[in-house]
Amino acid sequence: MRRVRQTYHAATKIVKRYNESACMGLTFVPTPLGNLRDVTLRALDALRAAELIVAEDSRVARKLLSAHGISGPPVWTYHEHNAATSTAAILERAANGNVAVVTDAGMPGISDPGSALVAAARAAGIPVEVLPGPTAFACAAVLSGFDIRRFVFEGFPPRTSGARRAAFRTAMARGMPSVWYESPHRIADALADLTAVAPDVQTFVVRELTKLHEQQIAGTPAEVAAALPNPVRGEVAFVIDAGVVPTDGPSLDEQIDALRAARRRARRNRSGNA
Repeated sequence: MRRVRQTYHAATKIVKRYNESACMGLTFVPTPLGNLRDVTLRALDALRAAELIVAEDSRVARKLLSAHGISGPPVWTYHEHNAATSTAAILERAANGNVAVVTDAGMPGISDPGSALVAAARAAGIPVEVLPGPTAFACAAVLSGFDIRRFVFEGFPPRTSGARRAAFRTAMARGMPSVWYESPHRIADALADLTAVAPDVQTFVVRELTKLHEQQIAGTPAEVAAALPNPVRGEVAFVIDAGVVPTDGPSLDEQIDALRAARRRARRNRSGNA
């Protein structure tokens, strides 16, 4: 019993110190990708100290809070559909108190409107703090086994096939691995477009990262697609390796030849008009 009291008093002192050092402003708090134990001590301190929690989905946030015995602060939702109408109210609270910002999984501000909230807070002179923690694209990059001394995070690919293929070609032209997120409903289409662009490129997909049914697949886009369950469930991240020239669209040599031919035609036209 004494040990329990000592632990409680120690935790109370930590939260008090956190309250004193972060009395107002926005604190971006990364949350677990799937396994609720993948949360830092500082993240729990910030959530306990918050006077308001801003979440992508209040139900997901309350599940995390409940798992760690945190109750009390109200939870507001903040996502792409209400960001324009709710930002001012959030900043008003942050100007006078401690507001924690979370997303459903991982680092808030990545592939969600959190970055716009940071920009608005900066413009209003409101302090912003970001705590380190789980980030899905970094985990996927490491798991891929590709040379990631340099790599680029691309976020979600475009939703249409033509734009998606163009995005994949542009990413591979950089000569470094690229990391992407995709919904389970569109990953098959994305891999089909990647097959059309670069059928032999090495690709890595991780699904349900840190969860019980996590799946890791490596191979060509077609091989990876064949190994995915049908239907696909859970969040998906995938990594495209560098060093493969896309086959969809003209090669660099073909583009140069086309430009030369166009210049010759232009000269002939000018000579004919003279």
